[in-house]
Amino acid sequence: MEAKTCNDTRVVRTSRIFPNDVNNHNTLFGGKLMSDIDMLASISAARHCRMECVTASTDSVDFLSPITQNDSVCLESFVTWTGRSSMEVFVKVIAEDLLTGVRKIAATAFLTFVALDDNGKPATVPDIVPETEEEKKLHETGKERAEKRKAHRRQSRELANYFTTQKPWE
Repeated sequence: MEAKTCNDTRVVRTSRIFPNDVNNHNTLFGGKLMSDIDMLASISAARHCRMECVTASTDSVDFLSPITQNDSVCLESFVTWTGRSSMEVFVKVIAEDLLTGVRKIAATAFLTFVALDDNGKPATVPDIVPETEEEKKLHETGKERAEKRKAHRRQSRELANYFTTQKPWE
């Protein structure tokens, strides 16, 4: 299986912010942004392995700066690290004030996807090759994030054993 570059998996989308996209603070609704992040990241994952993929986790979405109706919002995603069947996808969100041209990093996110074979079982994915300074930094720190994800998932499974599935009114 031939390795791919981060650029092979890159997806970029720019859009405007409209009144139906904002919350009661007149900034972009976080849930809308999270949906857009997952959508773009899923395309990067599929481009990387050319198989069906599922979101295994959204490791983090860090909202760093509000996005307003004066802004355009540019989402850029690409695969940064791979395991045997999993892919870490980084999404960078850049807001640009359309009146001044000032650009800022508004949010960042890390998501994990798993590639599935025709039987719905985890499938092996190609390695990823970083080229730019940004890609190399994300790649070199990817293994550490993957280990933290595994520990967090294990803790979540253990905690889930204490949860009830009963209806609250029962």
